[in-house]
Amino acid sequence: MIFHVLTLFPEMIKETVSHSIIGRAIKNGLIKINPVNIRDFAINKHGQVDDSPYGGGAGMVMMAQPIFDAYKFIANSSKTPNIPVIYLSPQGKVFNQSLAKELSDDFKLNGEMILLCGHYEGVDERIIEEIVTIEISIGDYVLTGGELAALVLIDSISRLLPGVLGKEESFEDESFSGKNKNLLEYPHYTRPAVFNGKEVPDILLSGHHGNINKWRDEQSILRTKLKRPDLLTVG
Repeated sequence: MIFHVLTLFPEMIKETVSHSIIGRAIKNGLIKINPVNIRDFAINKHGQVDDSPYGGGAGMVMMAQPIFDAYKFIANSSKTPNIPVIYLSPQGKVFNQSLAKELSDDFKLNGEMILLCGHYEGVDERIIEEIVTIEISIGDYVLTGGELAALVLIDSISRLLPGVLGKEESFEDESFSGKNKNLLEYPHYTRPAVFNGKEVPDILLSGHHGNINKWRDEQSILRTKLKRPDLLTVG
């Protein structure tokens, strides 16, 4: 399972994925992260990868040639035909848990995906037309670059892959997952049983798993009504 990341800041990707659950998954050989520096494919002596936009306007636009050549480098060295390319863009389809599951399932089949990180005012439109499979946004706001968005996708997709979390139940009962597709997850408690005068609900100490599951289902509905009532209107 290989995530290829086309980026101007490969160290940003390498450093972030080296920790916690994703870092362990990499160490255990479950996934691989391959940051590819777009700047390495610039053909001018200054390593230029951006230029001013035709028609004028503020900012700079990432040039098509370095991105395309970086993409071809990955595609030509891969055994996977037609590797899907995801462009992280505020104009893309909004990312959610259902889309994470869909991409995870596709990832299991393909074994590879390419994440394209834009910068400045974005990329030359011809790159989107030429190589991009889908544009994805992680929300209705603008970042300075696509690296943070790419890391969100890597984390969210990876944890749905077999063996990454250890137990499948770890994500099946989470918010937006499994039977809780349109619900938030129930509240959690751990030791001590009393903290600052606040006690753990008695039901969780009862040992009666049927009643505990019923309580958790009820709490998921109540929590969703309180915090995200909009989810209850989703079909």
